[in-house]
Amino acid sequence: QVQLVESGGGLVQPGGSLTLSCAASGSIFILNRMGWYRQAPGKERDLVAAITSDGSTNYADSVKGRFTISRDNANYTVQLQMSSLKPEDTAVYYCNADIRPWTYPNKYYNYWGQGTQVTVSS
Repeated sequence: QVQLVESGGGLVQPGGSLTLSCAASGSIFILNRMGWYRQAPGKERDLVAAITSDGSTNYADSVKGRFTISRDNANYTVQLQMSSLKPEDTAVYYCNADIRPWTYPNKYYNYWGQGTQVTVSS
């Protein structure tokens, strides 16, 4: 089955930087839109950034100018470079992807990673 695995989370001081990575693996025919979402305690899971297969991106207003999303199509990975981090960026960050699996190549399915914790604190 298709799986998404996040890495790179951790503790960082306000104003610091951190880079998250997500690797997709399994029976992948087409890897389409990929994105990062985050969920803080007591809040809904919200979109942070997304990138299409041709490189088009969009960001939440709260992270514009501070975060950068990119992808490596050859290795089925997506990264989120985070800088000027704020305490309000603290959350569990989840990788998300729309994928056509080889088993059912005529339809896209949505997949989630297990999440990685990012804590911004002094």
